[in-house]
Formats: sequence, structure tokens, C-alpha cells
Amino acid sequence: MEEDKIWIEKYRPRSFDEIMGHDVIVSRLKSFVERKNIPHLLLSGPAGVGKTSIVLVIVKALYGERWKENFLELNASDDRGIDVVRTKIKDFAKTIAIGEVPFKVILLDECDSLTSEAQQALRRTMEQYSGNCRFFLSCNYSSKIIDPIQSRCTIFRFKQLEKKDVEKIVENIAGKEGLKIKDNSVDALYEIANGDARRVGNILQSCASLSKTITPEIIYEMSSSAKPKEIQNLLDEALMGNFLKARTILLDVMLKHGLSGVDVVKQIQREVFHLSIADKIKIGMIQDCGECEFRLVEGSDDYVQLEALIARFCSRSAR
Repeated sequence: MEEDKIWIEKYRPRSFDEIMGHDVIVSRLKSFVERKNIPHLLLSGPAGVGKTSIVLVIVKALYGERWKENFLELNASDDRGIDVVRTKIKDFAKTIAIGEVPFKVILLDECDSLTSEAQQALRRTMEQYSGNCRFFLSCNYSSKIIDPIQSRCTIFRFKQLEKKDVEKIVENIAGKEGLKIKDNSVDALYEIANGDARRVGNILQSCASLSKTITPEIIYEMSSSAKPKEIQNLLDEALMGNFLKARTILLDVMLKHGLSGVDVVKQIQREVFHLSIADKIKIGMIQDCGECEFRLVEGSDDYVQLEALIARFCSRSAR
């Protein structure tokens, strides 16, 4: 049933007019569709900004009701090896399209996860079957795609959605689901989701299961994020040299919200820019955050590294 769908699917854009935040890209892709002549595409950008949605809009506009017969979607992070290119992709690519449009479409999502060997095989397949198949490659980092593939594609670089775009998405969902959005709730959603529309939809759906009135408090609770005020208090105590007090706040925030070390470092890094301190101190704190995150990603203990980060902040207060 439509009501039971996850909201990110339920409210996925159905037409070019519903796509938020990428007017120039939409205009160019729309002209390709109108001419029914589309090159291979490489869509690069952060998660949750509409790359897959825009491909589905293109395919449905091209083929109408027969879009499923002419479209193959694969997630390259699951099927990363050369065998996928040699079997699934090649078998689909060499068959003739059904309908008026003379080509089929293959979407390779997260194609920056493909191994180097698979990318080399894909490059040859793209060249061999370009007459009756178009490849749409979606990735977060285009630098991980080999140059021969990039040179065969028209590249579109997506940016994070702006706050005004997230606000329109929230208004659309709230209006159809009967939600009441309280003041500063959109600010909280935008801060947590960081321009990711997929995460916005997930958080809203989780919040709506508790209450039809969406407040910043519910948003932070359901997203397992610390409130900015809690991180600010932690930083204020650290910069005043109160290490034990800052450590107590840190442990309380991590245990109360169930945050990982990387989550805490990212929130600290965002809040550093809002501090009323000299830029030179901010620069040092950002460097400390970068060093801490690297150690955490490499497998160091969360609590030890975060305590070391707080200690470095405290030492900066005395300089």
C-alpha cells in the first residue's frame, strides 16, 4: 500500500519539475530527453541529493509505461567484480530496446566501488554496445572512476541541497502527512542531514511515529544526535581549561545519545565555527579534529581519542 511505503520512496520526484536544487542540470537533461538522444552520463555528488531520482525521471519520461523493460539498475557496491560486467551488464546491453527509443538504459549506482578490472571491462562494454544501450554511472567520488570511462561520459556534478530546498521537501511531506513543523525544526533537520534529502525523509518518518508535531527535540532524539547546545557547553568548558568537567559532558553526550566517536568529532567540528574565539585557535581545533577522526577511522578507541581531543582543546586555552 502507498501508505506503508518508506517516505523516501513515497515522495521520490516523479517529474523534472519536482526535482529540487539542480535547475541547470535538470534543464540540460530535459533537453536530452526531448530529443531522445542521450549520451553516457556520469552523475557525481554527495549521497541523497537526487542522482538516482533524476535517472528514474529520465527513464520514465523516455519509455513511459514500458520503462521497466528497458531499464536495468545495479548497485556496484554489492556487485563489484568483473563477472558482473561480463554477465548481467553485457547480457542486457546486447539486446534490442523495446519501443520507439532506440536504446536501453543501464544505471550503475555507486560505481566508484567497482574494482579497477571491472572498470576496464566496463569501458570496453560501453564502447561495444553504445548503439543500443546507454550507461548512467552514479558515484560519490568521480576521481575513483578511471579516465577512459570519464572521457566517454557527459559529467554532471551535483551539490548538496541548500536549506531552501530542504525546506520545500519538508513542507511537501508535512502537508501530505498532516504534520505540524515547529520553529527551528527545519534548521535542526538541515544541520543533521547536511543536505541529504534521503536522511530528511527518514528522520521525519521516524519523528512522525512519535508525534504529528515535529520539534527540534524530537528530531535530535530520533536521529541520535547531540543538541548543538550540549556540544557548545563541552567546548566552552574545554576552552576554559576545565578538563574534568568537559570530559563528564562528553561521556554523558555519548552515552545518552549512543553516539560513535566519529559522530561526536563531526559535530564538534561543525560547532567550532560558531565559537567566539580567535581564528588562529579555530584553525588549531579543526586540525585536532582531523587528526582525531583519522585515528578513529583507523581503529583507535573512541573514548581514549576523544579524551585526548578534549585535552588538546584544554591546552589551547592556556596558550
